[in-house]
Amino acid sequence: MTDRLGREILYLSRGDVVACGPNMAEIVDALAAMFREKAEGRVDAPPKIGIHPAPDAFLHAMPAAIPAQHAAGIKWVAGFPGNSARGLPYVTGLLVLNDYSTGIPIAVMDATWITAQRTGAATALSARFLARPESSSVGILGCGVQARSNLEALQVLFPLKTVFAYDIHRDRAAAFASEVKTRYVLEVIPVDDPRNAVVESDIVVTAGPILRTPHATIRAGWLRPGAFASLLDYDSYWHPEALHEASKFCTDDVSQLHHYRDIGYFQDIPAIHADLAELVSGRKPGREHRNERTIACNLGLALDDMATAPLIYRRALETGIGSWLKL
Repeated sequence: MTDRLGREILYLSRGDVVACGPNMAEIVDALAAMFREKAEGRVDAPPKIGIHPAPDAFLHAMPAAIPAQHAAGIKWVAGFPGNSARGLPYVTGLLVLNDYSTGIPIAVMDATWITAQRTGAATALSARFLARPESSSVGILGCGVQARSNLEALQVLFPLKTVFAYDIHRDRAAAFASEVKTRYVLEVIPVDDPRNAVVESDIVVTAGPILRTPHATIRAGWLRPGAFASLLDYDSYWHPEALHEASKFCTDDVSQLHHYRDIGYFQDIPAIHADLAELVSGRKPGREHRNERTIACNLGLALDDMATAPLIYRRALETGIGSWLKL
């Protein structure tokens, strides 16, 4: 690589990224190592900034550096809820990886797969500390890309047996159920009522579009005692009374959550118990009692992406995958 530094950059398409992608267990381990570094204050990651060119659409700039993993770079990611009607992904993006010693860009890679996988890994990592270890049932509300990656990640850490799948579009729930049944040894039950995806589940994942004004579908009393919920869509799916039933409400980064509260999200949430770095490092306790309701609202950190991207880059160099472009 040193002979190309400053002269060429490696481009990795979406297919290239998938071909070089680490497995989910590797990503979970990479994120755990990163959050231990974050707990020690040895990372650099300002809250993501963004623009919002259409209602509930966003483009975010997400820089980060992890010295211990020799990782630095930025992700430029977009989320447009109307894309699904056009047959396009809701979330798309590119990631630029820089050489940690010189700052010179060394790779540009599609970030769609990375975003999905690291988000699922963050859910599983949170669940490691907040869910009951014997959790066997998952309720998923919103059966898109994140439903798939989150289920994949939870499969790594928990003895799952049953999945309840809900989507406002019934055909998407049915397609998700069919796909999951062919991939895993799981019972998958599509449900027409969102309540049925919550009340019977040990773990609940809400994966709908991120909305500034929550539709607040999930009501108090739905999340049963002892259950854990991962909120990928911020608080969009949750009524405030349901959120306030949580014994512990956690996030991946407190300052970032406060930033989003300042611009209009998270207007009625419980006090924050801990961030994920505090849980991973043992500075704050996770689940302490069997009947606690626990919630993780991970907003997504550039640190997650920077922990994952070097694994892809190194594997691309080893396998010769990708295209070299002149700088």
